Amino acid sequence: MNRNNNRGNDDFEQQMRWALQESLKSQHAPSVSNAAVGMQSVVLRSTVFDSDIRLEVRKGDMTKEVVDCIVNAANKNLGFSFLLFLHYINLNKSIDHASGLAGAIVKNGGEIIQDESDIWRMENVGGKSLSTGAVAVTGAGKLPCKRVIHAVGPIWSISKRLPSSIANLGKELEDKELETAVINSLKQCEELGYSSISLPAISSGIFGFPKDRCAIVMFNTVQEYLKREDCKLKEIRFTNFDDITCNLMVAEFDKRFPQTTSKQ
Repeated sequence: MNRNNNRGNDDFEQQMRWALQESLKSQHAPSVSNAAVGMQSVVLRSTVFDSDIRLEVRKGDMTKEVVDCIVNAANKNLGFSFLLFLHYINLNKSIDHASGLAGAIVKNGGEIIQDESDIWRMENVGGKSLSTGAVAVTGAGKLPCKRVIHAVGPIWSISKRLPSSIANLGKELEDKELETAVINSLKQCEELGYSSISLPAISSGIFGFPKDRCAIVMFNTVQEYLKREDCKLKEIRFTNFDDITCNLMVAEFDKRFPQTTSKQ
């Protein structure tokens, strides 16, 4: 590995350490006591647009979603979660789907999903890192969905800046990068010939993207996307397993759609 690659890895490691520290301080990670792990999702809010496209906020386990595609919030190496970063920082081994949502997907769907992730990265980007906002696709293994779309979300305010200079939190491109990740996920679902998709609050966990801001960006992006005359999607879900995120998604939904089952 050359000197530039070593420097890049050092920067990434430093960013991940800082992300872990900030996540612990702000308690981004939801408590297990109010989590819906292992539960099929339940509808918290729902609305139907004139084009008969349904948008829902749900609480439940993403790995139990009965939709065409589920979205996994990935990092640039297709590995993502709290313990994953500890794994990377402390053991300096190859990044894989170690825990969190990614770990649950591999645990419930089978190691074939991890294997396909590795193959996809090698065949499509030559084993290199994905850019922020990009998506990868694998099969779903034993999961009830048909495909898993792995979306690379932004790291809040440290994607281009080190911890020593964090005065301008949120003034980089994170909103746009999150928007791109959502759009690419929706497009990928359509390009695969599918019509239903379930997305988590991308980047709002260990990546530190503020949950309330994440909800705003995701709703804005989906509503704008659904204005396309050629949109083939019929059902979009925002599915999360913890009360904090679900409540913020519900609050944002209620601002936009006062009646939960009305046509828009």
